Amino acid sequence: MAHFSRSLSSLTDFARPRHLALLLTPLAVLATAALPQAAEARVGSYDGIWNVTFATTRGNCSSGYSVPFTVNGRRVSSAGGGRVSGTVNRGGAVAVQVSVGASHAAGGGRLAGVAGAGSWRGIISGDPCSGTWQATRT
Repeated sequence: MAHFSRSLSSLTDFARPRHLALLLTPLAVLATAALPQAAEARVGSYDGIWNVTFATTRGNCSSGYSVPFTVNGRRVSSAGGGRVSGTVNRGGAVAVQVSVGASHAAGGGRLAGVAGAGSWRGIISGDPCSGTWQATRT
């Protein structure tokens, strides 16, 4: 019984703020040091502004337009000009719909690191067109 009460008294020592701080400070330092690596290693972190350049391979549509998109979590939206909606999954697969005035298009592809690529199809100024896109994260 004396051993048991002695164990309990040593546990109550850790309940005191000074002892608790001594225990938790090294853990907090280790956890903080691990945060950057955990964020870098996280799969599916595509957040940021992506500059997307479109090339037309079929149809009578201009090529070379660049449009900024924003990725925040799983959501893709416009970073300026036009209406953009879409999603990106943890593996980088992206599906997007874009509309500007009467023109609209849908596309899909994959993001990886700071680059991405895919294809698109739509009606641009009344003409059916399709092509490819490439993206870089800024």
